Amino acid sequence: MAVQERSGKAKPTPGGNHVKVEFKDRIAWVILNRPEKRNAMSPALNREMIEVLDALEIDDRCEVLVLTGAGEAFTAGMDLKEYFREVDSASPVEAMRVRRDSMAWQWRRLRFFPKPTIAMVNGWCFGGGFTPLVSCDIAIAAEDATFGLSEINWGIIPAGNVTRAVAEKMMPADALYYLMTGETFDGRKAAAMRLINEAVPRAQLRERTEEIAKKLMEKNQHVLSAVKLAYRRVKDMTWDESEDFLYAKAQETYSTDPEEGRKKGMSQFLDEKSFRPGLKNYRRD
Repeated sequence: MAVQERSGKAKPTPGGNHVKVEFKDRIAWVILNRPEKRNAMSPALNREMIEVLDALEIDDRCEVLVLTGAGEAFTAGMDLKEYFREVDSASPVEAMRVRRDSMAWQWRRLRFFPKPTIAMVNGWCFGGGFTPLVSCDIAIAAEDATFGLSEINWGIIPAGNVTRAVAEKMMPADALYYLMTGETFDGRKAAAMRLINEAVPRAQLRERTEEIAKKLMEKNQHVLSAVKLAYRRVKDMTWDESEDFLYAKAQETYSTDPEEGRKKGMSQFLDEKSFRPGLKNYRRD
């Protein structure tokens, strides 16, 4: 639903035929919308997702992004007909463009999206769906959601950075077992393996997702963004590189924070003695 901008004009809602966006209480629900295909990711869907992320990055209606799927699936992965057949018959440059669009949002953009992101796995999550799942900051699933890395059954390998996404989150024993057997597992197992943060009964999935989103919105959004982006970067650094980077990142964050959170937090803790940082957030009024 569009809202009124200060100019009086309605601000459009991003998305289109394959991706829907719904705003509620500063949460942007980004919904992969091909339920008849279990939300399999086609070239057209991938292009829409790039546009959606571009728009939400600077849209003040979005403080937290929740990625989910329409109907009974999160996503069944890449659309074999529309993606692979299109790439197989394309020229090298055309194939590169199709691959670039899919990878552009599934990990390059989503991993470094400046706002908090939550994957809400409401059903089937297969193959290529593991990449955006892992790229989100937090992931929650229905206990009866079905996960699978079935590429081995098709005679292909989990490419498109799926294997890299699996290696990021799953322990080697679990990763190799499911990559090599193609067996499925449910949300409970995904949580036990730490592929996701937690699994809840399907009826409680949206409520729990909103609860996590609201907790994130209580924080200083400028600093929250810096925290997640810093984490993404330091994982690939040496300890010495990380130390230098984090000191510089901290100074940049404090000097550009419009809320002056560090100043308020220090004052309330040291001078006013009005809060304990280990137990709650500083007073942001």
